[in-house]
Amino acid sequence: MLTHKNLLHQILNLWEIVPAVPGDRFLSMLPPWHAYERACEYFIFTHGTEQVYTTVKNLKEDLRRYQPHYLISVPLVYETLYSGILKQINSNSAARKLIAQLFLRISMAYMEAKRIYEGKCLTKDTKQPSYIVSLLDWLWARTIAAILLPLHMLAKKIVYSKIHSGIGISKAGISGGGSLSSHVDKFFEAIDIKIQNGYGLTESAPVIAARSLTCNVLGSIGRPIRHVEVKVVNSETDEVLPPGSKGTVKARGPLIMKGYYKNPVATKQAIDENGWLNTGDLGWIVPDHSIGRSRNCGGVIVLEGRAKDTIVLSTGENVEPSEIEEAAMGSSLIQQIVVIGQDQRRLGAIIVPNKEEVLLAAKRSAVVDSETTEVSKEITVGLLHDELRKWTSGCSFQVGPILVVDQPFTIDSGLLTPTMKIKRDRVAALYKEQIDNLFI
Repeated sequence: MLTHKNLLHQILNLWEIVPAVPGDRFLSMLPPWHAYERACEYFIFTHGTEQVYTTVKNLKEDLRRYQPHYLISVPLVYETLYSGILKQINSNSAARKLIAQLFLRISMAYMEAKRIYEGKCLTKDTKQPSYIVSLLDWLWARTIAAILLPLHMLAKKIVYSKIHSGIGISKAGISGGGSLSSHVDKFFEAIDIKIQNGYGLTESAPVIAARSLTCNVLGSIGRPIRHVEVKVVNSETDEVLPPGSKGTVKARGPLIMKGYYKNPVATKQAIDENGWLNTGDLGWIVPDHSIGRSRNCGGVIVLEGRAKDTIVLSTGENVEPSEIEEAAMGSSLIQQIVVIGQDQRRLGAIIVPNKEEVLLAAKRSAVVDSETTEVSKEITVGLLHDELRKWTSGCSFQVGPILVVDQPFTIDSGLLTPTMKIKRDRVAALYKEQIDNLFI
């Protein structure tokens, strides 16, 4: 239940993040019933600016036609724009493609050096670097940036100006509703389009924190907006953790919902007696440093996954994996399954197959002969895909890529709880590299 007070907090305080003025044009393609879109609409109209609505189909044309100052969307849209720009670059002649790619590498190196000397690099280290080391680091970064700046400016004139004329976004792109991929973040920084990554929940009306134009620290969600408190706590003891320590993120302020409609039990679980909302997300706060690479990052929040099981796709859609897992376990070919896909475009799955059943199924379908004693990974993946389609057809979301692993998840390996529940975070950490390759 969101109150007028919750939404007024957003209207009155988002200007520090998005300093919109009359005459500015916003382009949005989010559904108007979404809390993110609704709060943005109220903010936009309150400041006398223009709002243009578009769709996935018309996005490219509307960006070119309306040349918006701001784009409000989810990470998937920026990933789509990124892919489209790269595709356009790669479709050029070999010489133009080579020049564009070289300029991009130069610009990324320039921006990296710029982040170092501006003190906008993330760190968990609470120990402050020495003055001498910081000074030498600053001088080195400043020198590299000075050398690369003329080439970066040339790239802006020759290459990036054409991109800008095609998509507008002359002031900033606002990203929320999911995690923004690092490579997309760095790409837009390199071509001089500012992306302000924000964070929030429907329960917080929704914006809790966001990157401002003056402190746009890549890899973070910025600092809490005005009148919002954020703390990181131990998920088991609720003890407040020091900066640099990872834990559950909690938020408090005039933006927090009144509660869940006619559900006092769920409300009590989400909001404690002191008004702190448990976001269900894991993260840490950057320690304060007065010198060094992180001197301007103190208090910035970094998210590192979700404490609860809900998967948030890069489209902003929420997926409850348990529904899919329970349905999939109806298959005799699947021994264990973990649905994955946090911040990805689609879902995937890590599956421990029942090898005997897979072999029998392969023989039944005649993909192997009757004398075969082992089935290849490729055939196993194909059979598992068929089983998933069959058993999860009634689910809201379908599974895409599959990672097949041989070793079952056990209590001894630390991947199962004593009550035989799979520890999702442990499994994801163990197979992180393979998972990353799965979604390429």
